[in-house]
Amino acid sequence: MLVKEAMSRDVKMVGPEEQIQAAARIMLDMDVGALPVGENDRLVGMITDRDIAVRGVAAGKAPSARVREVMSGEIRYCFEDEDTAHIARNMGEQQLRRLPVVDRDKRLVGIIALADLVTSAKSGYATAALSGISQAGGAHSQSA
Repeated sequence: MLVKEAMSRDVKMVGPEEQIQAAARIMLDMDVGALPVGENDRLVGMITDRDIAVRGVAAGKAPSARVREVMSGEIRYCFEDEDTAHIARNMGEQQLRRLPVVDRDKRLVGIIALADLVTSAKSGYATAALSGISQAGGAHSQSA
């Protein structure tokens, strides 16, 4: 199965200068745990609910702090025409729960998450990814 057959297409991007409170509100409204960060038609990072909690709130940042201050700047992504089995293995090895999906022009077209693999995989891809993600000692961020 290809990534484009399993990914979520309903993706909202936030800008790096937006407030973390606004990013958190979008996550709440969309019931997601991560948002791609884009600037000038380019993917420049990812922000997760964990980034907001740990790098933001726990570090004493105000809700008005900018997304840029807490986001992960190193972006891991996959292509929409890649095989989900390969992506699941990579997600497990890198301990990532979600990846932005881009087309071959590197334009954002979706996100593939562990939940997408669970609901669409027929042969245990999600189990392989979850096994790797669950290993102790991971970086626990998009920039693993």
